[in-house]
Amino acid sequence: MAMTTAFEQTEPTRAEVDALKGATVLEFGAPWCGYCRAAQPLIAAAFASHPRVHHVKIEDGSGRPLGRSFGVKLWPTLVFLRDGQEVARLVRPADAEAIAQALAMIDTQ
Repeated sequence: MAMTTAFEQTEPTRAEVDALKGATVLEFGAPWCGYCRAAQPLIAAAFASHPRVHHVKIEDGSGRPLGRSFGVKLWPTLVFLRDGQEVARLVRPADAEAIAQALAMIDTQ
């Protein structure tokens, strides 16, 4: 699967996210967000060792239901899911190692 560079055109519903199988990372943010842009190389470096993990970039903002259902307040927020259940969360990650450790928690086979 590998890292996704583009935001989804339409955000999935919470029910769709809860029904996901396997390892998935939801990345909440916005294309104009400086913190989000700064985190992209860190996210890419961490994902390089976890090609099986599905990555979904979701443009978040006021009135966006999926971000609200996950309680997202700051960007980027990475939510690490295994079979639709949250296993870990990182808010404004500052290093690739923290992301890689969270990916390792969900990337098991």
